[in-house]
Amino acid sequence: MKTMQTMKLAALMALSAATLGNVAMAQAAQPRLGVQLWSVKDEIKQDFEGTLAKIGKLGFQGVEFAGEFGPYKDNPGGLKAFLDKNKLQCAGAHMHFDALADAKFEATTAFYKTLGCSNLVISMDARGKTTAGSAEMSKQLTALSGKLAGKGMRIGYHNHAEEFAGAVGSTPWDVIAKNTPKASIMQQDVGWTTYAGKDPVAYVQAYPGRTTTTHFKAKLAEGAAGTPIIGQDKTDWAGLARAVRQVGGTDWIIIEQEEYPNGMGQLETVAASLKGLQAVLAKLPK
Repeated sequence: MKTMQTMKLAALMALSAATLGNVAMAQAAQPRLGVQLWSVKDEIKQDFEGTLAKIGKLGFQGVEFAGEFGPYKDNPGGLKAFLDKNKLQCAGAHMHFDALADAKFEATTAFYKTLGCSNLVISMDARGKTTAGSAEMSKQLTALSGKLAGKGMRIGYHNHAEEFAGAVGSTPWDVIAKNTPKASIMQQDVGWTTYAGKDPVAYVQAYPGRTTTTHFKAKLAEGAAGTPIIGQDKTDWAGLARAVRQVGGTDWIIIEQEEYPNGMGQLETVAASLKGLQAVLAKLPK
């Protein structure tokens, strides 16, 4: 099984790298493509450097960290050199609020500054489940936005399904967007938006310039047909790609994979989603 997965992954890597090269040349000003490392959370624990090297060979331009740094936990300079060697940038980092508490603020920002990372994204918070909690959390996001601006960095918030509960326009996500500065990132995870029964394209359009980074994830609403791989589901990926280009102000499209169908490996599934997204991008007007 592992041998077959390795062979399939190698084929996908070769195709994806070639396709991405063509897309990148034609759309140099368009959002870069990254991957959230939570997508390969088991594989990077087994082989951090080898997995990131394969990510670079697939053609990704960046990675978004989620707390795993392999042998570089206390060596951001070494990690930056390793990323450079593999032609990868730090697209951003997921964390909880405690990493940016006063006692940890300088150490956290210094670490990511060394990586050349400017996008610090709160991955989740229990307050995001309600509108009242989101209003309170927005005050903290606003304060952090001001503090990080002085370091050339931005705060962001990433949704799950709970932030999209309720009527369109008055969900917790709407509350956060309306009560935080325009400089703060509304990192929409379009998979969770879809799962919650909302339209991710409409939400990019609702808050122009706020989708600085976004997670492109194929996640099926309950009872929906399809496979949770980009291009093998029913998400309007072309509409999303147009929206993030034209309205979202998007620097990074970040693929995230949380489901691995048909016995596929983690990086193998990421490669399949990348291939599906590249097929969509190739059909859009240059």
